[in-house]
Amino acid sequence: MTDTTLGPRHVVAPVSTRPRVGKWIGERLLDLLALGGVICIIAVIVAFTFNISLIMFKTGSMSPTIPTGSLAIVRAIPASEARVGDVLTIDREGQLPVTHRVVSTTGVGGEAYLIEMKGDANDNNDPVPYLITQARVMVFSIPDLGYLVSRASDPRVMAGMTAAMTLLVTWSFWPRKKKN
Repeated sequence: MTDTTLGPRHVVAPVSTRPRVGKWIGERLLDLLALGGVICIIAVIVAFTFNISLIMFKTGSMSPTIPTGSLAIVRAIPASEARVGDVLTIDREGQLPVTHRVVSTTGVGGEAYLIEMKGDANDNNDPVPYLITQARVMVFSIPDLGYLVSRASDPRVMAGMTAAMTLLVTWSFWPRKKKN
């Protein structure tokens, strides 16, 4: 098409109103990442507010109910709230925490309780009851998710994710030429 106001030699290209596919995909990717960021912020607020944390099952002592490699969400509770049948994580001084099923609770005065526990895959109760004032009760677990979290915490994977996010943020804020 020729614009006669500019003279016969000036040709004006038609303006496309169709968005470019690459731009649309890029914007959707940024939307998805922004949503992921919002979900992470909400998760941190909920975890802080309700005293929730994550634990990974590295042994099979709770199998088949909770297989090795599961990731569990646990919530801190006072020992007085522990019930027979609950799966508790108890911190032990100088040792790794233990996560087993409660088989009995006995108040020993004040906030202290003796808790006997047993792994679902074990034939016997743990050798010694645990004297506690607080523990973490399992809310729910997801099989195999612990492997993914463990892999993601590898320094090489974290470095790769950091580099990828840096490139993505740089790309999203990079100045672009305005089209007339």
